[in-house]
Amino acid sequence: MTSIAPGAPPAGAPRTPAPPAPLRVALVGNPNTGKSTVFNALTGMRQKVGNFPGVTVERLEGNYRDEDGRLVTVLDLPGSYSLSPHAPDEAIALDVLLGRAEGVPPSDVIVVVVDAHNLDRNLFLTSQLLELGLPLVVALNQMDAAAGAGIRIDVPELIHELGVAVIPTVATRGEGIDALRRAIARAPGFPRPARQFALDAAAAANIAPLESALRDTGLAPAVASLEALRLLAHVNPEDPHRYGAAVEHALQRARAELAAHGVNAHALEAERRYHWITGVMQRTVQRPPPGGRSMSDRVDRVLLHRVGGPLIFLALMAVVFQSIFTWAQPLMTRVGAFFDWLGVTVGAYLPAGDLRSLVQDGIIGGVGSVLTFLPQIAILFLCIGILEDSGYMARAAYLMDRYMRRVGLHGRSFIPLLSGYACAVPAIMSTRSIEEPKDRIATIMVVPLMSCSARLPVYTLLIAAFVPGLTLYGLFDLRGVTLLVMYLLGTVTAFLVAWVFRRTLLRGPTRPLIIEMPPYRLPRIRPLAMSVWQRAMLFVRRAGTIILSLSVVLWALATYPHTHSAPGTPAAAAQEAQLSNSALGHVGHAIEPAVRPLGYDWKIGVSIAASFAAREVFVSTMSTIYGVGDADTAGTRALRDRLRDERNPATGARAYTPLVAVGLMVFYVFAMMCMSTMAVTVRESGGGRTGWKWAAVQFGYMLVIAYGAAWLVYHGGRALGYAG
Repeated sequence: MTSIAPGAPPAGAPRTPAPPAPLRVALVGNPNTGKSTVFNALTGMRQKVGNFPGVTVERLEGNYRDEDGRLVTVLDLPGSYSLSPHAPDEAIALDVLLGRAEGVPPSDVIVVVVDAHNLDRNLFLTSQLLELGLPLVVALNQMDAAAGAGIRIDVPELIHELGVAVIPTVATRGEGIDALRRAIARAPGFPRPARQFALDAAAAANIAPLESALRDTGLAPAVASLEALRLLAHVNPEDPHRYGAAVEHALQRARAELAAHGVNAHALEAERRYHWITGVMQRTVQRPPPGGRSMSDRVDRVLLHRVGGPLIFLALMAVVFQSIFTWAQPLMTRVGAFFDWLGVTVGAYLPAGDLRSLVQDGIIGGVGSVLTFLPQIAILFLCIGILEDSGYMARAAYLMDRYMRRVGLHGRSFIPLLSGYACAVPAIMSTRSIEEPKDRIATIMVVPLMSCSARLPVYTLLIAAFVPGLTLYGLFDLRGVTLLVMYLLGTVTAFLVAWVFRRTLLRGPTRPLIIEMPPYRLPRIRPLAMSVWQRAMLFVRRAGTIILSLSVVLWALATYPHTHSAPGTPAAAAQEAQLSNSALGHVGHAIEPAVRPLGYDWKIGVSIAASFAAREVFVSTMSTIYGVGDADTAGTRALRDRLRDERNPATGARAYTPLVAVGLMVFYVFAMMCMSTMAVTVRESGGGRTGWKWAAVQFGYMLVIAYGAAWLVYHGGRALGYAG
């Protein structure tokens, strides 16, 4: 009797063929070729896509299934100009492609994304990838931009020159993506690519012993030939040490023999590859005859003008911050009204007491007070996204390079600094694209001085409460100008601090910026909307986790132990007594001596301490403090009104004045107050004892500047008679 395992097909039934083995695809390419857009189109995932070199600084994985049902995993590697790494992000790509990245399985197929509009600049990396001997597919992207410039590419001839599949694509419109998926599926069955140019006999003979030494370390012959040329260029002095003394000795001997034959070993690889690239371009690409300036060139004459360019950039920034107030205000009003309604509605179904106060004041009031500022944050992200996707961001980096080099910062530091306006954590991570370690550390140390989106709720609350809505010169609202001043204050201070670091702890030369200017493009609505949505949802998740948790804890600290006031005690006095005698009040009174010289009371002191978890927690903490125990105002009076009306119980004077508000904003411009930023500083500045050393220096100098600047604002203003 034959037994059949459960789930097995009956005897004689046709067997369903097993799906093909999964494929791992490494997606590589020069920065600004549309690589991230190709990744999104292939996998259906959404990732930030910016029109600036070096947006992708970490690998990112996504999956899809091909026509045969096979699982294809795509690994999006950092943008690289060559396989000779100059920066940590390029080293990531090289290690993955050579199969030596820890925790990353070897790739089955390489897809190199090249820019059809600038094919010659992209073929250097492609020529190196051909020599790895792995199945390779070329995604000839941005064909629409090439056609618009009158460039014609003979794709069949390019396939013949490269010896691999070449798929024309316009990834922003999804054109050619299905063909690219089919080429990826078939690539393992194609002939393996190889070097498409030959060295002269003398050079080949002199390099042969080095190649043999590299093969002895376990490298495949094709990879050993590639590595030999890379090591001769001597881009990274640490590379030879990776392979041992035998390779180092062979390398020195090869250099000496090449020099004896009049060959510059350092330039050998570049000379041979560019000679081959020139021939490929002549045989495959037709360009229009030289004519007048392109549209991008004519626009650049204005936007990159030595005097007018920086003024235009400053005007654009002013418009951005002005829009944060003017465009967002109607949406903020609606969001605030929604949470007011939600608090009142939910409170109506709960019995009077601690449970109602917890839900209404602690949860809805605390989280809602922060989410009210979501429209402003979304508009900030939208403006930054438009600058990136339009191609202006690269121009801004070029404009700022002249000023940044004067303070010792590399031009590539501009993008991390500008990204710091959104969030310091990814901004610090993006410093991996900076080649020189001292330049990178200097940038990390000053990125937190850029006013991130988490500071925006603090600024907005205080500006709305204490800065009048006056119009300056019939164009700009005083509130928008005040916000711009806060951002400029942090930016200018970042430059000054960088100047100090680069002349003391991080002394060294600053390399000039070499950057490729992308063509101007109209931002595409869908990728831009997805980018804004992702960033906004990150802020919402913070509100739903960190801020929600802290709001509940702060509510409990402000509620217990209960203080029972005598009958007939006014509501305001009873609330003040409850807060003062609560656990939160005791903590605040302990902190108050440290913040009183700045004009702050214990409530602001507690809110500052709580905001070390996340800066925007300052708003939810103040909201919780002023919502607890006040049934008459919970859910109906805005926090800014409470701050304006707050009185010192001892003197009856206003507790918070415009001078105090300005000093508090200045404090938040400079103070670290973000444990996530400190954690990423530890990791990105070297980790271990070195990382903690730099994080301590960063926290310490920022706190000293913040306290000193706030003290000067408060006491300087009082000395000038601005006490009210």
